Amino acid sequence: MRAHHFAAELDRLPPNGQDNYGRVQLERLPLFPPLPPAEPYPLDALGPILGEAARAIARKVQAPAAIAAQSVLAAASLAAQAHADVRMPYGQRRPLSLYLVSSAFSGDRKTTTDNEALWSVCRREDALQETHGRAYQDWTVTHAAWSAEKKKIENDRKLVFEARKVLLTELGPEPQAPVWPVLTSAEPTFEGLVKSWPNMPPALGVFTAEGGQFTAGHGMAAENRLRTAAGFSILWDGKPVTRVRALDGVSILKGRRLAMHLMVQPDAAAAFLSDPVLRDQGLLSRILVAAPDSIAGTRLFRTVTTDDADQIRRYHACMLNLLEKAPEADRVQGLMPRELTMSTTAEDRWRDFYNWIEERCGAGGDLRPIRDFAAKAAEHAARIAGVLAIVADEHASQISAEIMTAAVRLTTWYTDEALRLQQACRTDPTLLRAKALLDWLGNRNEAAVKFSDVLRLGPAPTRTKKEADAAVRTLIEHNLVEEVSERPRLIRVAGRT
Repeated sequence: MRAHHFAAELDRLPPNGQDNYGRVQLERLPLFPPLPPAEPYPLDALGPILGEAARAIARKVQAPAAIAAQSVLAAASLAAQAHADVRMPYGQRRPLSLYLVSSAFSGDRKTTTDNEALWSVCRREDALQETHGRAYQDWTVTHAAWSAEKKKIENDRKLVFEARKVLLTELGPEPQAPVWPVLTSAEPTFEGLVKSWPNMPPALGVFTAEGGQFTAGHGMAAENRLRTAAGFSILWDGKPVTRVRALDGVSILKGRRLAMHLMVQPDAAAAFLSDPVLRDQGLLSRILVAAPDSIAGTRLFRTVTTDDADQIRRYHACMLNLLEKAPEADRVQGLMPRELTMSTTAEDRWRDFYNWIEERCGAGGDLRPIRDFAAKAAEHAARIAGVLAIVADEHASQISAEIMTAAVRLTTWYTDEALRLQQACRTDPTLLRAKALLDWLGNRNEAAVKFSDVLRLGPAPTRTKKEADAAVRTLIEHNLVEEVSERPRLIRVAGRT
């Protein structure tokens, strides 16, 4: 039995009564409240290009509609973020960069969905790689000639200072290598990203259908997590990144944009979305989450229709056009996107949404449990509206009331989704640690397990006495484990002999 299914299997056992030895069995209480069904994703709010593409991809791949919507919206953010920033009603500008996390089980066709959504990105990278190959060859020759000439001037003993200075000035600065043809990366560390970014396009994406590689990777290790979260939050805000390092010196990155879409299995997503460090720092409030119900068991074979294929091609053509027409950027100043303003009626709609959300965050309000995310809901709406506006018209300079209304609908869905997951305790770290311990105990071939073994060999979140004690106590309160001995301290899964 696989570890992450043990708790579910345990719930299927008789809840009470007597075991084979006549011992009274207390009623087992579930760790988590039932998770309410996910609300349907409002695909039509994505507009005729993104919405129809998401619907067609979901039908073609037979994946949850929300997963397809996340994929196309993230790809659109990647393509649009270089073109414009949205001007907020209070005067500040915000990037069109979106961070998205999709939670789905293995087998829910995350990878296939992402492949469809990112086809244009892959084609653009292929074209850039072809150009880069020729440019890199030219650069190696030019750089070799420049280096030889520079060395010749520096080593000429007949030259006086002023003459040498004139010749070096005439020679000019060192030729820069061509920009690497990379638009996306699956699991970059923040430090690695910043160090390499001067030689990469200024608008990038972190996209992976195996998001656990990112959430459990080097950048999210305990000693790096806060620094990584702060760094990605700065990029989401669109602020310059300044680094001072002993070996690398001072690095200042301006005008950079980063979109993100992580597809993660539910257990890994819950651990990531419940991390107190990430929540306190503010990264989680910048993320749009979707955790749709699986449709496995309903995916009978169907042939892709001509209409679906046409909708997907239309979407690919739009994304490729935006990627190809991304504004040129200076390596020092980076991108300088134009300003995308809101029409008067769009701004009125945005203000109404802002006030509606804010009123629900107060004492007794239904959004108070997720007030960190809710506090940024209006900004999420503005960013989404900007992406939709650029997709509809690459030359757009203003967000219409219709597009803002659609963005508000989408953001309302994301807010409701965040609240649904929170109310079902799927992001409660205490319960998640208890579940991890229960799964680990259930997969041990021992009638009883020493508490010292929990500290030494158990799940990482329960390897301190404080956390292990709390997890055991939670499981005992739910009648899922029992303590059978104090010295040595032994625990076992309820009902196990």
